[in-house]
Amino acid sequence: MNTGVIGGSGYAGGELLRLLAGHPHCKVSVISAHSNSGESVTSVHPQLGSYGNQKFISFTPEAFAQCELIFLALPHGESAKIVSQLSKNVKIVDLGADFRLVDSAKWEKYYEGTHAGTWTYGLADIAFFKKEVSQSQRVANPGCYATAIALGAAPAAKLADLSDCVVVAASGTTGAGRSAKVSLLASEVSGSLTSYKFGGVHQHTPEIEQSLTTVSGQSVAISFTPILAPMPRGILATITAKVLQPLSTQSAHEIYSNYFIDSPFVTVLPPGVMPKTASVLGSNKVQMQVAVDEHTSRLIISVAIDNLGKGAAGQAVQNANIMCGFAETDGLDFDGIGA
Repeated sequence: MNTGVIGGSGYAGGELLRLLAGHPHCKVSVISAHSNSGESVTSVHPQLGSYGNQKFISFTPEAFAQCELIFLALPHGESAKIVSQLSKNVKIVDLGADFRLVDSAKWEKYYEGTHAGTWTYGLADIAFFKKEVSQSQRVANPGCYATAIALGAAPAAKLADLSDCVVVAASGTTGAGRSAKVSLLASEVSGSLTSYKFGGVHQHTPEIEQSLTTVSGQSVAISFTPILAPMPRGILATITAKVLQPLSTQSAHEIYSNYFIDSPFVTVLPPGVMPKTASVLGSNKVQMQVAVDEHTSRLIISVAIDNLGKGAAGQAVQNANIMCGFAETDGLDFDGIGA
């Protein structure tokens, strides 16, 4: 399948190119990158030797006219500016936030600017969303935190009160993008943890609430505190909510295991084994553990993903596979790197 990537110079774009290089059905024929136009792919992503002398180009609609599948890996607010210039027949997966939210007021509150509309939400490890993706030409790829948190909380819909759900999640520095920032310098980050977007203002909050409301049918409210971790990539999320009735850890574990039984990428680990970001590094995998804190009657879920894999590029490829009728695991059937 003739494939294009618009915005290939960032961290998510580079990971997307890495995954597509080994995909059995996708051939990346054109890659655009605004500020790196004219440069070779390997000058920006030295690890991508399989792209040889291929170069980034400036975006023009004509350059992508022959593509059957296009990935958008652009900063938030940029995808909406160019989508209307692309063929209505091409399948598109947008890794940005432009088309994730249904509520325009929430878009304006958390992202500012004009709401561009809503595409099918691509949280494909949940059966409801997977079915919708399979019938769609346009898919909005979920955010990285939103992926970890929504997947962790979704099976709890009938077990716990999601109207008062508390989440603390730590992410690696690549989640902030590739633009140079003093706060992300190695000397600033190494050996230190810090919260950011403190007080419930993180932009993934309405996305998480929207997806969980869709699958649960109940009112959802998330109190979310993100943490910057001194590592390049990975997310570890801890989700808690008050149980609705007496529940044992064993029962919760069985419910979670059954919920994801048809997902090739989500593993509910054996009791006592905890998720590790290193174990999912470089993969589209999700590791999860669940327990009940009997002292406070709260359900606790721990989730580990790679923010550039399952949280971005890996999930985008998974969605494209489903859209195109390929095997869901094509180009993604490998384990994490580990420590």
